[in-house]
Amino acid sequence: MERRQFLQKAAIGSVAAVTAGSLIHAPAVHAKKQIRWKMVTTWPPKLPYLQDAAELLAKKVELMSDGQFKIKVFAGGELVPPLQTFDAVQKGTTVQAGSGVGYYQAGKAPAAQWFAAVPFGLNAAGMAAWYEFGGGLQLWEETYAPFGVIPRPGGSTGPQMAGWFNKKIETAEDFKGLKMRIPGLGGKVMAKMGATVILCPASEIFTNLERGVIDATEWIGPLHDQLMGFYKVAKYYYYPGWHETGPFVEFVFNKKAYEELPVDFQAILDAACAQVSNWTTQGFNFGNGRALDELINVHKVDVVRLPDSVLAELKSHSKDAVAEIAASDPMAEKVNDSFQKFQKLIGPWGEISEKPYYETLADRYPLKG
Repeated sequence: MERRQFLQKAAIGSVAAVTAGSLIHAPAVHAKKQIRWKMVTTWPPKLPYLQDAAELLAKKVELMSDGQFKIKVFAGGELVPPLQTFDAVQKGTTVQAGSGVGYYQAGKAPAAQWFAAVPFGLNAAGMAAWYEFGGGLQLWEETYAPFGVIPRPGGSTGPQMAGWFNKKIETAEDFKGLKMRIPGLGGKVMAKMGATVILCPASEIFTNLERGVIDATEWIGPLHDQLMGFYKVAKYYYYPGWHETGPFVEFVFNKKAYEELPVDFQAILDAACAQVSNWTTQGFNFGNGRALDELINVHKVDVVRLPDSVLAELKSHSKDAVAEIAASDPMAEKVNDSFQKFQKLIGPWGEISEKPYYETLADRYPLKG
């Protein structure tokens, strides 16, 4: 009996010794290096669903990385001028991330405009589907690759409005001589209509409209247009937003900085972008509906539909403008070919699903005033 007890104690002691030895000689586990990035945006401070989205992205990245990956966000003008966001990210010296819109890069890369909005193009759902299943995101990455920048969808504002005008638009001739703030492919179309196109950052639009520097402006939709106070300095609010039917904003990252991230941090950043993109899109759906009601019933804004003859003229010029820009640049031609094929592929589904459904609701949600 004593011998059996001795052997059991000896065995337990041996196991303990082996275990202790294993712990002593086990390789040390090192924590990841903490990542600290800076993000700049084109948006004014506290701008709902746009500047908010950049702040939310930073919060999600910090949370999912357990505080090891932090992004400090700066609004437009706080660190760099609003329209130099992409340039700052490209340099990557002090800034690694940004938030803006693709058509602000039209001068560098004409193809970038397709990833923001195409006149009479896809709606928000269609754009998201093109990115995910039509090769749109891969083409976006290819477009920005020469600049050392990686793009990600940042959410859609939904269908925009045609804009605020101090002149009534009854025929296509009424655009001639009109000074309008409108970027991207839509701006090219307005130029063909005889308008003078002016590009300025959000912070300058109200003052320019008030002082007559511009006669008209498009911005986003009811939510942000109301916050900007355009109803105080413009007479007519026109729809539909033919120029931006489902526009997306973008998150951009310095390619070198992105590729230096641990693989799991890259996955965290991508996942956070996807979550924020969805949050932004749904936020605009909610915010625009509520703001439109206030603009009509509280501020008594005159919401007017563009005449069919004007829309037909805009559509004709849009086709020409898109084709011309696509033909001027190989990458733009490649992207446009993909975009047009995808729109033709999924367009018929919209014709027999959403379009007839919305037509049945025409008398259910009349515009009040």
